Amino acid sequence: MPDSPGSTISVSSADAGRRLDQFLVSKLPDLSRARVQELIDQEKVHVDGKLGKRSLKLRGGERVEILGPAERPPLRAMAEDIPLDIVYEDDDLAVVNKPAGMMVHAGAGATDGARNRGTLVNALLHHFGALSQVGGEMRPGIVHRLDRNTSGLIVVAKNDLAHRNLAEQFSSRRVHKTYLALVHGWPKRDRGTINAEISRDVQRRTRMTTRRSGGREAVSHYEVREKFESPYGKFALLAVTIETGRTHQIRVHLSSLGHPVVGDALYGAPREVVAKIKGPSSELPNLALGRNFLHAAAIELEQPLTGRPLVLERPLPPELQVFLQRLKHPRGPAV
Repeated sequence: MPDSPGSTISVSSADAGRRLDQFLVSKLPDLSRARVQELIDQEKVHVDGKLGKRSLKLRGGERVEILGPAERPPLRAMAEDIPLDIVYEDDDLAVVNKPAGMMVHAGAGATDGARNRGTLVNALLHHFGALSQVGGEMRPGIVHRLDRNTSGLIVVAKNDLAHRNLAEQFSSRRVHKTYLALVHGWPKRDRGTINAEISRDVQRRTRMTTRRSGGREAVSHYEVREKFESPYGKFALLAVTIETGRTHQIRVHLSSLGHPVVGDALYGAPREVVAKIKGPSSELPNLALGRNFLHAAAIELEQPLTGRPLVLERPLPPELQVFLQRLKHPRGPAV
C-alpha cells in the first residue's frame, strides 16, 4: 500500500462513497489529515487524470495519483524572552528542565504567528543566541523531544559538532533516561519490559498504537517505585527507562498494559479522578491534573567533546507533587 507522495492508488469497490480526503487519510497512514488536505488544495492529487477536490465522492474503480509533496512556506523559529530552568550548561550543550504545556518546537504547519509562539526553541534562541543547525531552522539545537504535556530534562546542542555526537549517543543507546509515571491500577509484576512495535493509529491520527503490525521497534522497562490505594482508586508510581524514543512511547506502552498514565485522556485515562467509595468519600471533589503525570526525571550521557560522564536529575514539579499528596491524603489540609 502506498504511504507517501508520488504514488498511484486504485480505489476499490469497498471505498465507494467515501470522500477523497477521507480515502487518502486511510491510505497514507504516515501523513496527517492536514497534510493530505494540503496536497489536494495545492492540486497535487488527480483522480482519473482530473483535479481532485476534498469533498469528491468516490465511486470505486478510479485511479488516484499523487503528483508530489505539498509545498510548504519557509519557516523559521523566533527568539522569545521566556524563563528557562537550566540544569546544566557548558560551551557545547545545555540541559533544560522543560515544563509541561510547552511544545519543544513549532509543528510543521506553524507560521510566524501564534502557533510559533511559546516553544522551548523560542526560549532557547533568546537565552543562548546561536544553537546547532543540524536539525533545521525550526528545530535549532534540538537533539530529542518530549511531549507537550510531559515535563523534565531535555538536551540541547549549542554547535553542530556537539549535536552530531549527542545524536550518535542517542542512536547507539548510550544515553539513559529515567521517567517517573503515575498510572492507574497496580501492574501484575513490580518490574517488567514492554517490547511492542508502535505505529500511528489509522482511525485516530493523533494517537499511536501497538495493535498494528509493521510498526517501529519500541522497548520500555518499568519498575514500581510505590503502590498505594486511596478513595480515588489504586495507583502506582513507576520508574520507566526506554531503549528507543518513539512518539508517545511510554504513554502508549503503559496504556497497552491496561495502566494508562494519570491525566492522559488520549490513551484511556479519565480526565478527572473520582472518589470510588460511597459514604464520606463521596463528598471528596473530583481531581483534574490538566497534564500527564509523566516527568523525565534523570538523564545520563557523555559530554560530547571530552567524554566526561554527566548525570543530571530534577524532582517532580510542584503540580505533580501536590496532586500526588491529594490522592494519598484526600482529607488532609489544603496544599
